[in-house]
Amino acid sequence: MSIYNKLDLTGWKPRQLTSQEVRFATWIAFFAWVFAVYDFILFGTLLPEIGRHFGWGEVEQAEIATWVAVGTAVVAFAIGPVVDKLGRRTGIIFTVAGSALCSALTAIGGAWGKSPLILIRSLGGLGYAEETVNATYLSELYGASQDPRLTKRRGFIYSLVQGGWPVGALIAAGLTALLLPIIGWQGCFVFAAIPAIVIAIMARKLKESPQFQIHQRISQLRKSGAVSEAQNVALTYDVDYDEHSKAGLKAAFRGPARRATLVIGAALLLNWAAIQVFSVLGTSVIVSVHHISFENSLIILVLSNLVGYCGYLSHGWMGDKIGRRNVIALGWMLGGLAFAGMLFGPSNLPMVVGLYSLGLFFLIGPYSAALFFISESFPTSIRATGGAIIHAMGPIGAVVAGFGATQVLAAGSDWQTAALWFGALPCFLSGALMFAARHVRPETVQ
Repeated sequence: MSIYNKLDLTGWKPRQLTSQEVRFATWIAFFAWVFAVYDFILFGTLLPEIGRHFGWGEVEQAEIATWVAVGTAVVAFAIGPVVDKLGRRTGIIFTVAGSALCSALTAIGGAWGKSPLILIRSLGGLGYAEETVNATYLSELYGASQDPRLTKRRGFIYSLVQGGWPVGALIAAGLTALLLPIIGWQGCFVFAAIPAIVIAIMARKLKESPQFQIHQRISQLRKSGAVSEAQNVALTYDVDYDEHSKAGLKAAFRGPARRATLVIGAALLLNWAAIQVFSVLGTSVIVSVHHISFENSLIILVLSNLVGYCGYLSHGWMGDKIGRRNVIALGWMLGGLAFAGMLFGPSNLPMVVGLYSLGLFFLIGPYSAALFFISESFPTSIRATGGAIIHAMGPIGAVVAGFGATQVLAAGSDWQTAALWFGALPCFLSGALMFAARHVRPETVQ
């Protein structure tokens, strides 16, 4: 029975969302993620140009990227409890607006010095957290939907939204190639802020998910002292009242949630080492390892991210068929092998494009299943909190990779060695670790 058809003894039930409202939420989530990624990738793509402008060497640039990742992790971690307290709709508005502010301030932050720039770019953690908020929100909307076609294909449909990563990366690379000679790197960041502001304004029309409405109803009744009424709502909608009353950071480390937090969190930490090396700093790796020009490296990013978008759709579709956990694990293992081949293969353009594209297909493609899988691994009361804890492991992995790569470069070695140990190998290991996560049947998600 749909949660909309249930009615507790007080006569209350959550507001039903229409199919049109669900579609609108899907589009807003997609564009919000596109422009959050646009800003996120834009910084890594333009870091060599920013460094050249201010006279920062390769090692200094790697250090900046590392400290930015630290700030990103802190901000991304903090957003989860906020979304579980204030709501999914508020979370989307807040994260998109924060991403827009980060883009605008970056244009002038470099002139203030490295430390102010690092603080400003740490606000990018709001944009990074956008995908966790999206996954939390849409997994609840799709789970409550009365459309059997949507319920059956929820993973594939979400893959279209999560596909905003390669789309955002494409926009960052493509517009950088077009606009950089005209308006400079500062102008590129100002330009990036405009669409994010528009999306933040449009997001005000979103409706709250029914699951969060139930969560909010129980919390309100508990706080007002109406415990029996709160327990009745929990019983009506199959919510564990005892777990709900203990919601918070500690709840993510109790019961079944603990396994998801530890295993998926560790896997994401390892995988984001590869994200940092091959996606965020992809231009630096390609230019240094294969001595390809900066302009050609942008073309490679455009072509490879087109393949990466196909990876999102493929992994989202396969996740509905054979299970999200299995698809994630196999994809990341194959991605590690492809990147290793790219690093040590010949330096001709077709080979570099082919192996780099294949690596991104299996590196970022599984995230269309991973973010949905994370949301399905936690109950509503800690869904955003658990997702934020796991998601914050990503920037920590980027910190480890950035620190390790910096040390390798400072010791006189090259990006080929650094990218193998702190990119390709962690990517493979992250996939192997995912097999230790609990398989989740979508129909059992509260």
